[in-house]
Amino acid sequence: QVRLVESGGGLVQAGGSLRLSCTESGRTFSIYAMGWFRQAPGKEREFVAGISGIGGGTDYADSVKGRFTISRDNAKNTVYLQMNSLKPKDTAVYSCAVKGGPQIVTSYRVYPYWGQGTQVTVSS
Repeated sequence: QVRLVESGGGLVQAGGSLRLSCTESGRTFSIYAMGWFRQAPGKEREFVAGISGIGGGTDYADSVKGRFTISRDNAKNTVYLQMNSLKPKDTAVYSCAVKGGPQIVTSYRVYPYWGQGTQVTVSS
């Protein structure tokens, strides 16, 4: 059974930073692509960032490029999302997800395993 546990959300002022963590248990972590998604009230869940398995390639939504960085520590079965220069429009519930296979996919529909989500609130 795959289990994802997130941490690191909270309240921050605009321009501030947060780092989210997501730890997986249950299978070989390093070979699978992982993604961070977010969902604001009344909006559809959207892709934020992804990191591939094995090679560690990354992909970002245009809205976060240059501000967010995704990384992974395979020894700790953990993926991170470093969020800098946060804006009020970044406010959402952030969730990590893992899929079969090493390639990043930006559609949330192909990710079968999800964390519980962590709230990020950015005040103006």
